[in-house]
Amino acid sequence: MKEKSAGNGVKEIARRAKVSIATVDRVIHNRTGVSEKTKARINDIIAELNYQPNIFARQLASRKRIEFAVFIPKLSEATSYWKAPLDGVFQAEKELLPLGISITRYLFDQDDVSSFTRQSKLILQKKPAGVLLAPLFIKESSAFVKACHAAGITYVFIDSDIPEQDRLCYIGPELFQSGYLAGHLFRYGITEKAKVLVMNISKDISLSRRSEGQHRLSRKEGGFRSYFEKNKLTNRIIKLDCQKTDYPNIRKRLAAVLAEHTDITAIFVTNSRVSMVARFIETEMNVKPFLVGFDFTDSNIDYLEKGIIDFVICDKPQEQGYRGIMILYQNIVLGLEVEKVHYMPIDIITKENYMFYRN
Repeated sequence: MKEKSAGNGVKEIARRAKVSIATVDRVIHNRTGVSEKTKARINDIIAELNYQPNIFARQLASRKRIEFAVFIPKLSEATSYWKAPLDGVFQAEKELLPLGISITRYLFDQDDVSSFTRQSKLILQKKPAGVLLAPLFIKESSAFVKACHAAGITYVFIDSDIPEQDRLCYIGPELFQSGYLAGHLFRYGITEKAKVLVMNISKDISLSRRSEGQHRLSRKEGGFRSYFEKNKLTNRIIKLDCQKTDYPNIRKRLAAVLAEHTDITAIFVTNSRVSMVARFIETEMNVKPFLVGFDFTDSNIDYLEKGIIDFVICDKPQEQGYRGIMILYQNIVLGLEVEKVHYMPIDIITKENYMFYRN
């Protein structure tokens, strides 16, 4: 049976051989780095499928190097979340480097929009073939991808999406559903009369952007509230937005709201900075509230193990980074059509299972 699409053939060969697309590509183009046993298995599958290689992709890969840009936040003291996507990028880079792909990282401060703007200008000057982008700043990200579109630069979103943008693909969680899942967890962790605090800790939570309903934390909060409404839960929900993200400020704001609402017995933090709230609980509170947040970071797992954080919701950020780069390669180099959305699984991590989880 002859494959109708070269792209579908590569994917199918990789699936059947249980190897990466890059490994199949090495065999097709007679490159080194593949064991004889694996090469024989791949060649058998190629013969079985009567696969015809994409000659254009072969010529393109052999003629010149192709550059991709990775445009995501750098690591910070507040959260180590972005180490995982960077690890995924590094994994993809090792596979694609022999195939003529180079990757340049442009990292910005997620608490400083001006750093995003500066880096975006550098990328547009460099004009890479593709960009892997975490669009944390909605207004600035929208302007950036509009410029990419005008320059013929392909871009993929990870971690969060921006509606109505012509991206090649979005890879990440369904944000509303992530918040909805958190609401379901709270149903088992609170009483009918418990008061719940929702905390958004991010410098990019301006009222204008939140009112558009596009901010990633706003969509999680929306899903959380929707669960309570749909299931007719009458618990009062208090909201606290912290745009100053240092611990002294979070400590001050949290102490004030808990002093005003002494009957708060549960807290939902909409991002990876839940460890800061856990720190406050450990040092400042006599009675531990039910606490849920996001992301498999070292500090979050420390507090999960101590029992201060009850649940951590995760969405495989390392795989997001890896998949994002590979999708750019598949589309730009191999000429494949790719799905517009790859939703990541929404995983629930506890102190009983965290040691088995991989981002």
